[in-house]
Amino acid sequence: MEEQVAFKETKIVSFGEVLMEIDFDISEDSSEYKVKKLMAEAANVLREEYMLAGGNPVRSILFEHALGEIVNAQMSINKVITLK
Repeated sequence: MEEQVAFKETKIVSFGEVLMEIDFDISEDSSEYKVKKLMAEAANVLREEYMLAGGNPVRSILFEHALGEIVNAQMSINKVITLK
């Protein structure tokens, strides 16, 4: 008798998706999801360029600041969208 092996699919989550805390339970058609995906992509591009350029103290400070601004923009946009 053959033993059945169960496979669990795991989605690989990008840096930006982790940063934006994208909840894959929400509808991909929702404005909130679309904004988070756009900002996640911006964060991924920023990180990729930062990693390629190599770190120095000034670049590191600017990188961290830019990431914070991306997060702030996402939260502000979604606040406007969801405000009742």
